[in-house]
Amino acid sequence: MSNTRSLASGHSSVIHDVVRWLGLEESEGEGAGERERVWLCTVVETWGSSPRPVGSWLAVSESGRWSGSVSGGCLEEDLLRRTASDGPAKPVLIDYGITDDDRDNFQLPCGGRIRLLVEPLQSAEAAEHVAALASALDRREPVLRRVRLDSYLELEPAVGQPGSSVNFDGECLEQVLQPECRLLLIGAGEVARYVAEFAEAADFEVTICEPRDAFAEGWGYPHIPLNRKLPDDLVVQHFADPWSGVLALAHDPRIDDMGLLAALTTPAFYVGAMGSQRTSDARRARLASLGLDQQALDRLRAPIGVSIPSKTPAEIAISVVADLIAARHHLRAASPSL
Repeated sequence: MSNTRSLASGHSSVIHDVVRWLGLEESEGEGAGERERVWLCTVVETWGSSPRPVGSWLAVSESGRWSGSVSGGCLEEDLLRRTASDGPAKPVLIDYGITDDDRDNFQLPCGGRIRLLVEPLQSAEAAEHVAALASALDRREPVLRRVRLDSYLELEPAVGQPGSSVNFDGECLEQVLQPECRLLLIGAGEVARYVAEFAEAADFEVTICEPRDAFAEGWGYPHIPLNRKLPDDLVVQHFADPWSGVLALAHDPRIDDMGLLAALTTPAFYVGAMGSQRTSDARRARLASLGLDQQALDRLRAPIGVSIPSKTPAEIAISVVADLIAARHHLRAASPSL
């Protein structure tokens, strides 16, 4: 199949909302124990300008709950209305932007058209498919998802497929879905706080690593997970796959270098360290003296972030998260061979 395109992130959070709405797991939150009809809307084709890329998801339930996005908000309201009043019993294609009035009503960019596949997830087969998909992503295993207009569903390991992608030939949708990118931030400080908050808003999973008592005990942001283990142990246990990033933000070689030594020997998609060019040069010399070869050292992003005149912790964090987003895009845009 042809016309492979890169996907956005955020699929894991959407599919876990669907799992909850379908009543497939115990939950103590809103709607716990309830079972609803659910539809999954996927952007399968676009023409001209479009608010969201091909492969984006929106899940909607019969009670009006939603998760994800297929536009800037202009299509979501219509999809919620459609599914609440007359949700399809079989997969259907919906086109937006065919006429000028259509584009005006839904505030689509000039010349923009979007085609969506809307699939019901009510059957036992669909529920089993959703549960298996959520489980695979939780195990951080990339999967190939196949959906046909005749309601056929299939899920298989995406062996040897380096990127996330979507293909649609008019009858069958194929998606390669990867685990969400997760970040380990070494050092609990103001930069780490802002990086965590901005990165979470951009759909990264974030953990702060802080083994130092003074900094850990003074951490005042309970909504951001903090782990007291040593950074090299955390890297080996949880941040050693291609969808992991490790950022040394402590300004303390005792723990920064420990985490970098471990991370630079893994396939992590991003390994970076905060500091000036002089500090970064000294860090590379230390890491080389500790046994890292030049190939590993070349993977280190230091100074970290994109080059902007950043000075405050929030400004530094913006430059770092911008660089992370670019690196994730390159990771997910790698073209698979379907």
